[in-house]
Amino acid sequence: MQPLRGKTHNPLGRHMATQTAQRGGIVLMLLFWVLLLGVGTWLVDGGFDNIMTPNAHVMHATPDSGPVTLQRNRSGHFEAPGQINGEPVTFLLDTGATYVAVPENMASRLGLEPGRSAWFNTANGRVEGNLTQLEEVMLGGIRVSNVQGSISPGMERDIVLLGMSFLNLLAIEIRGGEMVISLPDQ
Repeated sequence: MQPLRGKTHNPLGRHMATQTAQRGGIVLMLLFWVLLLGVGTWLVDGGFDNIMTPNAHVMHATPDSGPVTLQRNRSGHFEAPGQINGEPVTFLLDTGATYVAVPENMASRLGLEPGRSAWFNTANGRVEGNLTQLEEVMLGGIRVSNVQGSISPGMERDIVLLGMSFLNLLAIEIRGGEMVISLPDQ
């Protein structure tokens, strides 16, 4: 008789292969759960918010009159919390804006009195609004009094454009995705 050629029956080899596959599956499952818990913890801890609003700490981390360092957000803009007349607002720094432009629906909440009527050239075309005087504008530890502002109709978001009527009073340096703002004498 001739021995059978081809496959041989090895129950021990098959058993070891099955155990190895089971261990690999268990390791992958544990890795999945650890990764899921890690991502969940990061989200709960504000990880996504930190990416979208990297300057949320500015109001609490900057000493009085000290320089303010801002990071670009995911959209490439410099956005930061601040205050107008003691009320919290979100600023979008805009060197193309002549004034600190406040959305019309926010102006009454901030106690802003509309002054003379004026026309403004915006990204959405020419609009009529009002000039106003801002008693105090604060970004981080930098406070500036009596800043010229505008009440701008048609601004859809509750974000204040921090324009040159404020920024011209400061020293600004931009490099590597950061903007450092300080009072000129610092």
